[in-house]
Amino acid sequence: MGKRQIGELQPFELVIMLIFADIATIPMTDSTVPLLIGMIPLIALVLLQFFLSLLSRKSLFFQKLINGKPVIVIGPNGIIYQNLKALNMSLDDLQEALRGCNVSNFDEVQYAIIETNGKMSVIIKSENKPATNKDLKIVTEESTYPIILIDDGRLNKENLQLANVDTNFIQNILKKYTISSYKKVLIMNIDNNGKIYLQTKAGKSQTLHIDFDGGKGW
Repeated sequence: MGKRQIGELQPFELVIMLIFADIATIPMTDSTVPLLIGMIPLIALVLLQFFLSLLSRKSLFFQKLINGKPVIVIGPNGIIYQNLKALNMSLDDLQEALRGCNVSNFDEVQYAIIETNGKMSVIIKSENKPATNKDLKIVTEESTYPIILIDDGRLNKENLQLANVDTNFIQNILKKYTISSYKKVLIMNIDNNGKIYLQTKAGKSQTLHIDFDGGKGW
């Protein structure tokens, strides 16, 4: 399962780990069960975990099917009650999670996102960031969260539609950096302000800003 901590395990990984521990005790405590027979289900679980992890890495469809996807519970217009209800979270749960992110008030939050491992990620409103832009009366762009367009050499077609861009947009960006194919790209994401983060599998990361009219709805 790699070096991820317990709190970062995906649900299916946690279930497999608990079942693995339970099955492993059977040949240890029951002398009538041969060790070889007890090893068979353990090996099967290891192969199952490897197979599911491989599927989630190679296919975006299975990644969402197995791990789910992040859910926004607070947006620019406030708490998204439908998403909160779908996650079976109460307002007390939401406040507790925000306090864990060192946030005390809902109005400080631009976005709050429940990740697939159950943890919360928070993007603070620009005027509440430690840089004191509000006190200095510096005009800042509203905080946005980037969406991934290319993930480990794969186009995320759902996010392309969400950002209102197409493959020609991707090719034009890659051409500027003499990247022949999106399959060579480790990650490419974009936010509402037109800021792009781009890195190839064998190169350094690059950040660029473009005039961007799409994606106002995410």
